[in-house]
Amino acid sequence: MDMMDIEKDIVKEERPDAVARIAAFEKFGIVLGLERIESLLGLLGDPHKDLKVIHVAGTNGKGSVCRYIYEMLESNGYKVGIYTSPYIEKFEERIEFDHELITREELEYYTDMVTEAAEKMIAEGKESPTEFEVVTAVAFCYYRDKAPDFVILEVGMGGRGDSTNVIEKPLVSIITSIGLDHMERLGGTLAEIAGEKAGIIKAGCPVVSNVSEREAAVVIARKCYKMGSVLHDCSKYKWGKICNEGTGSMFTAFIEGERYAEAVISMAGDHQIENAVAALTAIEILRKNSIIDVKKDKLYEGLRAAKQKGRFEPVGDGFVLDGAHNRDGMEALVKTVDDYFYGKKVLVVMGILADKAVDDVVGLVQYIADDFIATEPPNPRRLEAAKLAEKLEAHGKTCYVEPDPAGAIARAKEMKADYDMVLCCGSLYLIGALRTMLCEE
Repeated sequence: MDMMDIEKDIVKEERPDAVARIAAFEKFGIVLGLERIESLLGLLGDPHKDLKVIHVAGTNGKGSVCRYIYEMLESNGYKVGIYTSPYIEKFEERIEFDHELITREELEYYTDMVTEAAEKMIAEGKESPTEFEVVTAVAFCYYRDKAPDFVILEVGMGGRGDSTNVIEKPLVSIITSIGLDHMERLGGTLAEIAGEKAGIIKAGCPVVSNVSEREAAVVIARKCYKMGSVLHDCSKYKWGKICNEGTGSMFTAFIEGERYAEAVISMAGDHQIENAVAALTAIEILRKNSIIDVKKDKLYEGLRAAKQKGRFEPVGDGFVLDGAHNRDGMEALVKTVDDYFYGKKVLVVMGILADKAVDDVVGLVQYIADDFIATEPPNPRRLEAAKLAEKLEAHGKTCYVEPDPAGAIARAKEMKADYDMVLCCGSLYLIGALRTMLCEE
């Protein structure tokens, strides 16, 4: 679509910008189910129906798997869209195509289109779409006009009732992990959560699973059998790390009968090797089904190029950011710090949401350091810094309380000469705010 045409169509009068108008739908909460998004997309001409989609769900790792696949396909000359959430610093990060974020002008244009359809739904007496459903519809309309070769969709929450699950026949469905998160909506056991995430499995469509916990893996296997979908369980594939490579790793893996020797990734931790193996498994399925034509050296280039903001990311002078905010994420972070900074003195800046498994997360993060700065994410669901400090002090830790993230960073800078690294972890809302501060400096 010509940019001039887009600009002409944007309504010029004074009004909230696209992000504010989308945020207005937050009042309808997080409500799973497909009826609203299907009605909304129907009014928009079903923009999702002709897209070639790779669909990715999971408790942890789904964003990284999406990014690995995206970079590998892009390195091989394909034009690819990638839809992820949440964003770290700016809203436009959620909708990307061919290494370019959706522009603010394009966001305004497609938000106009979608909110007009949403208002029509409400006028007809239908239930309003949620904020995430509006953003998903914006992404689908945008990708329809961009006509990508492929679109990589990251599930927002769960799978079965997630708005991305309107896709009827994905090229491949991927489930990266199953952990105890969002239990108030997805269920209180691994089996129940696996059942929700297995909702993205569609009849006859291949499935990649990196789920090793038997309770959850059985649910996924049964769903694949029921749907006639071939299951590729990459949690059983053999790989070996050769060495740490900068802030990443070099590894060799055997995937779908193919040997990937001395592949390098730029994201740290053994869990990122597992994510790369899951991504390569999806690539191999697409290649063997003659959907893509790729060169291995270009796949290596893509793997190495893949990076995620806020995933053990070095920023500024001596700071590392990681959005570990649930039990599985924190387990991976503890292992990664031990792997890359064993014997080093670490100061931790931390802030989390009150509705997470706080005691589990604190029980793990205590192994990283003795000294902490407790702060608060810029989100109404934040856990008070003083309460976080109490929990850390109960484990014998020294903890300074700085509720304001800017104050926490200022305190960390005053102290950091005595440490080898300052690790900022917890809520992605916090990581986004801290990243902006550190990068601006």
